[in-house]
Amino acid sequence: MERSHECVGGSVRGRAPWSIAIGSDPPSAGSGSRGVAGRGAPRCRQRRCDARPRRHAPRGGSVKRKDGRGPEEIRRVAITPGFMPYAEGSCLMTMGDTRVICTATITDDVPRWMRGRGAGWVTAEYSMLPRSSPERVQRESNKGRPSGRTQEIQRLIGRSLRAVTDMSAIGERTIYLDCDVLQADGGTRTASITGAYVALAGAFGRMKSSGEVESEPLTDSISAVSVGLVGGAPCLDLDYSEDSVAEVDMNVVMTGAGKLVEVQGTAEHGVFDRTDLDALLDLATAGIASLTSAQEKALGAPEPS
Repeated sequence: MERSHECVGGSVRGRAPWSIAIGSDPPSAGSGSRGVAGRGAPRCRQRRCDARPRRHAPRGGSVKRKDGRGPEEIRRVAITPGFMPYAEGSCLMTMGDTRVICTATITDDVPRWMRGRGAGWVTAEYSMLPRSSPERVQRESNKGRPSGRTQEIQRLIGRSLRAVTDMSAIGERTIYLDCDVLQADGGTRTASITGAYVALAGAFGRMKSSGEVESEPLTDSISAVSVGLVGGAPCLDLDYSEDSVAEVDMNVVMTGAGKLVEVQGTAEHGVFDRTDLDALLDLATAGIASLTSAQEKALGAPEPS
């Protein structure tokens, strides 16, 4: 049985079949604080890991990360392709303690407003399982419609993947990207984008093998990572405990060639200057390079039979 590899701190060692991993090892389960809001603080009704009240750290020049990473280090990343055998493309995307199942489904139809154009469409849906968070997340199907946060994330994922897809190459077909969060510890939207690319590439690979498409639909790879100022220090790939206290947090979506697709940055407390912005974008660029490498390895690995 073939084995893939895990790269940790620049070294390569054997790993379980079909799982591609890079970065530093995650903390053990249950270790560290989850950053639950203190008594009397306003709380999100859903009480999600990615949507809780923020506790702002004081400005400083350094930060001690709970998992021992340096400010410029990404969490351990593992991509397991072919995780859902019924889907045309799929993977399990792991970044630290955040885990997302990403699938790609091909349908022979397009939205009504695109019919007759000879081009396809890529769209996305996103959800969190009830116990993906320390406290139960209510299923949005029971509320009748997705929350504003969910709609924002779905649109971000769809926009990002459409940016690297030649719609005319896939004919009048729609590819649905479903990103379901199994466990949330910060960065679920960025992990969803990175994993959705692997799922989409797998689906397009099947279409090429079967002769359904003649040319390559993907124009480049795409991935995403979070960065932020934590205790005044620029940090790469924030987990929830860091995101909840960050003075600035930012999500960066980039192609494998280093082109920017989307930058979402917010000063949660105070302000930040151009020097901070440049430092954060430099960190994101390095993180994207690592994620691109992991994607390439995952797409070259054998899928489980």
